[in-house]
Amino acid sequence: MTVRIGVIGAAGRMGRTLIEAVSQSDGALILAGATERPGSSLIGADAGELAGLGKLGVSIADDVTKIVGDIDVLVDFSSPSATIEHIKACAANNTAIVIGTTGFTAEQDEIITKSSAQIPVCKASNFSTGVNLCFKLLDIAARVLGDDVDIEVLEAHHRHKVDAPSGTALSMGGVVANALGRDLAEVAVYGREGQTGARDRDTIGFATVRAGDIVGDHTVMFAADGERVEITHKASSRMSFARGALRAARWVTEKPAGMYDMQDVLNLK
Repeated sequence: MTVRIGVIGAAGRMGRTLIEAVSQSDGALILAGATERPGSSLIGADAGELAGLGKLGVSIADDVTKIVGDIDVLVDFSSPSATIEHIKACAANNTAIVIGTTGFTAEQDEIITKSSAQIPVCKASNFSTGVNLCFKLLDIAARVLGDDVDIEVLEAHHRHKVDAPSGTALSMGGVVANALGRDLAEVAVYGREGQTGARDRDTIGFATVRAGDIVGDHTVMFAADGERVEITHKASSRMSFARGALRAARWVTEKPAGMYDMQDVLNLK
């Protein structure tokens, strides 16, 4: 079965990569809709030409409601406020959604959860297969190493990324905290400066870099006296995220209403 894909933010870096990845799917996926923000000079342009692929016959729309009835699943890497409007439109049209947006508030997350009672929702902080394998490895490492190590999460992204730490870094910290029976909200330390005193063993530290065109680097360090274990993922292209998101898109269209993540898609739970 060919799955009809809708892409939010078709002219952005991730949007163009998603369109390219759809074109490489050998007919398993087709681009059936694409949007850009209202008022953009690109409204009405051909989505394929924006991605450097030539004409695909899909014009850029300025509102998700104009495409949601023509697609099977919407792929959304936009902003929290925009995604909330998009999932409401999907719920109203019984359309599945894949959400790669990060930085939601608790109230926004609650709206997404409620929508998943009506439609299948696949939401993840990172759709890379490698990153999701790292989540599994982090759970194992934390359980084996226990409370005998200091844990630090280091992440680096391009200068345009607006949230910090990254959603992926927070997810990594959350995996480790859950494995150790800790509440991340209580033990997270976001940066250090000045006379901070000795490190509390229970804390999980986060360090953030924003520079250049770094696609995404993440390292979780488990440091003990005399040895250190590091689990690292480095992305050199957005294509790994796009292919993972489209893998999730194919998977979620066959599922009943509910909340899923990439760990479900990869059968890692």
